[in-house]
Amino acid sequence: MKLSISGLLLFSLVFSSNAQTQDSELIEKAIRIHERVITIDTHNDININNFTTENNYAQDLDTQVNLPKMMAGGLDVSWLIVYTGQGELNEQGYTEAYKNAISKFDAIHRLTKIYAPEAIGLATTSAEVRKLVAEGKKVAMIGVENAYPIGTDLSRIKEFYDRGARYMSLSHNGHSQFSDSNTGEENDEWLHNGLSELGEKAVLEMNKYGIMIDVSHPSKEAIKDMFSISKAPLIASHSSARTLCNHSRNLDDELLELFRYNGGVVQTVAFSSYINTEKHNAFSKAETQVYKNTADQLGLSYLERDSVRKLNDTAKENYYKDLKKIRTAAKNGLENLNETSTPVAVVDFVDHIDYLVEKIGIDHVGISSDFDGGGGIYGWDDASETLNVTIELVRRGYSEQEIAKLWGENLLRVLDEVQEVSKNMQG
Repeated sequence: MKLSISGLLLFSLVFSSNAQTQDSELIEKAIRIHERVITIDTHNDININNFTTENNYAQDLDTQVNLPKMMAGGLDVSWLIVYTGQGELNEQGYTEAYKNAISKFDAIHRLTKIYAPEAIGLATTSAEVRKLVAEGKKVAMIGVENAYPIGTDLSRIKEFYDRGARYMSLSHNGHSQFSDSNTGEENDEWLHNGLSELGEKAVLEMNKYGIMIDVSHPSKEAIKDMFSISKAPLIASHSSARTLCNHSRNLDDELLELFRYNGGVVQTVAFSSYINTEKHNAFSKAETQVYKNTADQLGLSYLERDSVRKLNDTAKENYYKDLKKIRTAAKNGLENLNETSTPVAVVDFVDHIDYLVEKIGIDHVGISSDFDGGGGIYGWDDASETLNVTIELVRRGYSEQEIAKLWGENLLRVLDEVQEVSKNMQG
């Protein structure tokens, strides 16, 4: 059994309050399917402070992803992310970013080698994923969000591969030395008008060493450049459909068609503002008011995200301790809020899956959350609620084979194809 009793209880609690209550036959069918398929979430951010002897994912931390939550929700594979924010394009910036990236690689390896090797293993191939799942273990895989730490030394691409990275994006929020970011769209300000010359070389290096190219953050022109240069299929590790939600982080129909033609996969993301921005903003406004009222009652301050970013490290750490108190005290108010306001939920998320499947085919769509990086929706707000996605897929008529493709088989197929290209290029 890959679903724990707590996961099933959580499921029943979520859906007993849902307007679309599921009948027992549908629920039982979904549970059986969820038990049999390999479930992969391709984007979960990490904080190295949660990878210490005293504080690690073997415990049910206040994180959206950890081993107890994965067990409760039947999530088999978590892609843990080596993320680095975009800094200055100079040697000092590259050096600091590289140190940050290595600290996260090391943290993931500590989890699988020291803290919980009996419960979770690191996989770098589809065969290793299947072996670990068959052994009853959870699986960690490594994605790199932002190639900025590579600097201008392309040999680090192989180094990151050797450290376990199996996908990487060439930019994040801000233009990198390799690629323009989607963020340039807001003011129509670009650095390379797509990929830089270094970025073009990086694409082929990633092909050579078997690292999947992730297009979730680069600009549209950069993505088109990657499609034209890459010898292997591409992925979007955490993006949704722009036709349904007009956000620059989402993929429009022209780009989606390239995924169908190229053989890649779009991992639909459960990030509320990328699913339905209008609904997200309305609920977020009401939610913020609940937090502010609760903070006032506790004699604490509730800050907007921009204000938090301006705090120094010590002040930020103290604020997050206060924020945890505020969120705990606000639980009742938030539950009441769900009765008067409509949050972005699993049904909205699966609307994007439906659209993508119809547009580019069942073989090119997958699932991601962006947990611990801003992701999470009503009904799938942490890994323990993963079953709820499968239930909604069953409710909409997806077969077990189709659900298996969505939850992981498509992604594993692309990984195999990318690694086959690598073998051919090196051979």
